[in-house]
Amino acid sequence: MASTVASVAVVIGPTAAGKTAVAMALQDQLGGPSKAQLISADSALVYRGMDIGTAKPDAQELIAYPHRLIDIRDPSEPYSVADFVGDADAAVVEALERQQTPIIVGGTMLYVQRFIDGIAKLPSADPNIRLELQGQLGRLGADAMHAELSMIDPAAAAKIHPNNHQRLLRAMEVIRTTGQPMSAQWQAAKGAVATSRLPIKLVTAAVVPSQREVLHQRIQERFEAMLQAGFLGEVEGLMQRDDLHPDLPALRSVGYRQAWQFLRGDYSHADFVAAALAATRQLAKRQLTWLRGWSKIDLQSAAAPEQIAAELQRML
Repeated sequence: MASTVASVAVVIGPTAAGKTAVAMALQDQLGGPSKAQLISADSALVYRGMDIGTAKPDAQELIAYPHRLIDIRDPSEPYSVADFVGDADAAVVEALERQQTPIIVGGTMLYVQRFIDGIAKLPSADPNIRLELQGQLGRLGADAMHAELSMIDPAAAAKIHPNNHQRLLRAMEVIRTTGQPMSAQWQAAKGAVATSRLPIKLVTAAVVPSQREVLHQRIQERFEAMLQAGFLGEVEGLMQRDDLHPDLPALRSVGYRQAWQFLRGDYSHADFVAAALAATRQLAKRQLTWLRGWSKIDLQSAAAPEQIAAELQRML
């Protein structure tokens, strides 16, 4: 007897590898937007007004290939992994109710991992507690705050580097909000995997160029195209807003951080380009490292998008 569990495609890979092209080809092969729903798993694409530097699909592409979870936040607003998992779950359920095949596509590996493996039901951010903790961080430093976390929640502290201020602050915020260590809540969420909470069957494809040099060339060509398309003008517009600053998660995105520093006068243009390319290559390296350690990949390919999509469709 055939299984009645619905299939969800997951298309992941390093930056500039061609994930979006694969997802779009898969939508075409499945019968178009009435038959398939693309769902973005990219931490930068959630932000409105950050289009060029994120390689966001353009307006015409988004008409032909509608994506959920693109342009859902202002750059001044936080968007957490827990937010993503909740939003992705809702988007998957809504697509299935419309008899569409969900296609999750993106390179934010933590988003994908937590969607698949589940996430603790952590509390929403508390602005007052966060402000208090940021003041403590500024006065005492990251090492002191990390030492405090180590005393209260050594398991969480072992997974958080002192220089990762965002995760460090979040761990302390959870403790102060709930009175419970974050690691205890991680443990409680272990069983909440996507295949049981939705329930669905996952088919995961990794789009990975066969040679690192090919990926680096794509990264360079894409960044040059971004500059020609007006990336620096986009960042200048963001800088003119009174409510944005370079420490916001949105503006720490690769490329935006370096562009902001250049426009502020910290870099020459040549140094800006070199720094942005180096940061993007480092991002790709981290993504590839994550993929090598990820055992839940059903298909890994460097083939043309249509070929990968065809193979993925056969597996759904």
